[in-house]
Formats: sequence, structure tokens, C-alpha cells
Amino acid sequence: MSTYREFSDLSAEPAVRGFLHEPVQTNGDGLVLTHGAGANCQSKLLIALADAFVDAGYLVLRCDLPFRQSRPHGPPFPAMAARDREGLRRAVDVLRSRTSGRIFLGGHSYGGRQCSMLAAEQPQLVAGLLLLSYPLHPPRKAAELRTAHFPQLKTPSLFVHGGRDPFGSHDEMKAALALIPAQTMLMEIEGAGHELLGKKKEENLPARIVQAFQEFFSKG
Repeated sequence: MSTYREFSDLSAEPAVRGFLHEPVQTNGDGLVLTHGAGANCQSKLLIALADAFVDAGYLVLRCDLPFRQSRPHGPPFPAMAARDREGLRRAVDVLRSRTSGRIFLGGHSYGGRQCSMLAAEQPQLVAGLLLLSYPLHPPRKAAELRTAHFPQLKTPSLFVHGGRDPFGSHDEMKAALALIPAQTMLMEIEGAGHELLGKKKEENLPARIVQAFQEFFSKG
């Protein structure tokens, strides 16, 4: 388990707020991690993943999106999505100033969707994406796909998806990923729902995700 400290950068708007995990032995790379619509950066999933990545040598910034900084509870407003993406861009810049290697961007559900949209808008921003439980469509509304930006996504992306996620089946995800011109990988977590880590959480899941991440983004 890593140690981490509260972090904030108020030098510009939107502010960057969260927690910084610093590895004992760094590999030079950094990862920004953010949360879904109903959570914040203190979610069990993000903490567990940050611990696993820092153990592997990554500098990790686990941060709250601007909408969550503005209101502690409730979902994001669609009109604030661009501001949330700007907050992620600022978080990437903050992390880049603190490490010399590659910078990756990751998020759960809504946060991951905003990460992918930002990368589609700015293809050179990060070396890769970690998209956890991508919300492909609202539950029971399979026709309302959130893939309009996928053909513009040129950043290599690792998708981690639960086999019982109501926001998209494995087959639906595979079909959606075919729209992305960049290299992609779909890691299915059998029996997992949208939260990935449930009451019967698989304790080695964060380590498995890190291993898949390292293999996918191997420097060769």
C-alpha cells in the first residue's frame, strides 16, 4: 500500500485537486486517474488502482473533476463537460511538470468518457488511456451510443469492462472499439458490474489491470 498526500494546484482555473501518490522507485511515467459521475477521487476503485500503479513505479495523481469540486454530491451537468475536460488537461500538465516520462490519462465511467473525448480533441496530449467501465450507453438504452468521437480517437486505449456491466455488453464494446483507429485492447472482468470492485471484490484485480496496462503500453 502506498502513501499519498493531499494535492492542489490553484494557479489557474479550473483548479486541480486530489491526492498525489509518489513511488519509492519511479519508472519515470505518470498517470492521472479520475472518477465517475456518482463518485469522487476517494472511491475504492481509484485508491486501489493508484496503490497498484505506484507500487509498479508510476507517479499517480488521483483527482476530482471540476464538477465534483463545485458540488460534493449529484451528477455532472452536461453543460459542464467541457470544463471537466479542461480540468483533466490541467491535471495532465501538472503531472508532466513532475516527471520526465510518458503521461497517461485514466478514468472510471463518466470520467473515462471525458478522458477519451479530450484525447480525441488533443491527440498528442497523452501517451495512452486507461478507460474503466466505459459508459457505452445508458442502461437498457442500447441505441443511445456514446461513440461519436471514437473515429477521431488516435490515442492507444486500454478498456477494462465488467462482464455484467449494464452500460454495455462485451459484444457491444468490441463493436464500438472497431470504430477507433488507434490501437485498443478490451480487458473483460468476468462477473464484474459497472463498479468493477464489488462486495466480493477480487483483491488481485488492480494488480491484473496494471500488468495488462504494462504489457499493452510496453516500450518494446
